[in-house]
Amino acid sequence: GGTWDLFKYPGIRSDSDMSTLGYGFKPWNRAKVLADGASIREYVEEAANEHGVPRHIRFGKKVIKADWSSADKCWNVETTDEKTGKKDSYTANFLFSCTGYYNYDQGYRPDFPGEENFKGQIIHPQHWPEDLQYAGKKVVVIGSGATAVTLVPAMAAKGANVTMLQRSPTYVATVPEVDQISVGLRRFLPNTAVYRMARARNIGIQRLVFKLAQQRPKLVRRALLAAARRQLGDDFDMTHFRPSYNPWEERLCAVPNGDLFKSLREGKSRVVTDHIDHFTENGILLKSGKELEADIIITATGLNIQMLGGIQGTVDGKPVHPSETMVYKGSMLKDIPNMAMIFGYTNSSWTLKAD
Repeated sequence: GGTWDLFKYPGIRSDSDMSTLGYGFKPWNRAKVLADGASIREYVEEAANEHGVPRHIRFGKKVIKADWSSADKCWNVETTDEKTGKKDSYTANFLFSCTGYYNYDQGYRPDFPGEENFKGQIIHPQHWPEDLQYAGKKVVVIGSGATAVTLVPAMAAKGANVTMLQRSPTYVATVPEVDQISVGLRRFLPNTAVYRMARARNIGIQRLVFKLAQQRPKLVRRALLAAARRQLGDDFDMTHFRPSYNPWEERLCAVPNGDLFKSLREGKSRVVTDHIDHFTENGILLKSGKELEADIIITATGLNIQMLGGIQGTVDGKPVHPSETMVYKGSMLKDIPNMAMIFGYTNSSWTLKAD
């Protein structure tokens, strides 16, 4: 289950470096800084098996309801077997939610005027068809967040004619594909020591860049735009990568070895900044009057927020609503006893706060 099991779109990878996204107790010893989804899943499975976690998991169970009983001082949890439909119940003194923060069943998909007229395929990355053939086809990716900047170069590399359509630009930063410092140090030092050094180094860099962006936003903006310009070339229209906001007012997108910039520079893909008027039979008509032809439209438009995995929570039979409750340190909810949830950082690697 989870992100690295369910998401199958081309190029899926982490958008944080693995020395900080990885567990503090299990070194990430592979070469890539931003790892692909399959490698991360293998890493998680290895960590679970090494610590005997699977034997404590009841697989295939969907939690439907959790009720706190003040009289019994315990949680009563109701589940349904996803294959058989059989219902079970469990009791616990403490409830710990590790369900993430979005809806795994359905991604965020705005309604686009005229989409019913489009003759091609409309796909959300969260529900990627395994048999999708896109080589040689015209593909429009709507969005410019982490998913979009991953999809565009990955699909272009396999022969698709890709256009990234964005309403407004996003800051995109290049990170090395391989941590050469760690590669060199592994010749002399144990893996655990090298991992800890990389972890400390990257935490320091993340904090420095974030604080600098807050204190000297114009300086960081100039540095990011200059780096993008060097990789895109002098003839590229930089309005597509010049956001109206300051760095880290929204999350920064990271690309390994500038793969997105390389794809754009070599003409394998392109970016268009405009607003959608409506879908047509053959693509998308923009507010500017231009039409983007497409065989496939990918709506990389984000995720639906969902706390506690959509579980119906009650306290003594009375419903509780996390969105209407005060949260203590991003973990415990007011008036909900003996319950905590994991919520990571938004301006650094998620796992750091979870740890």
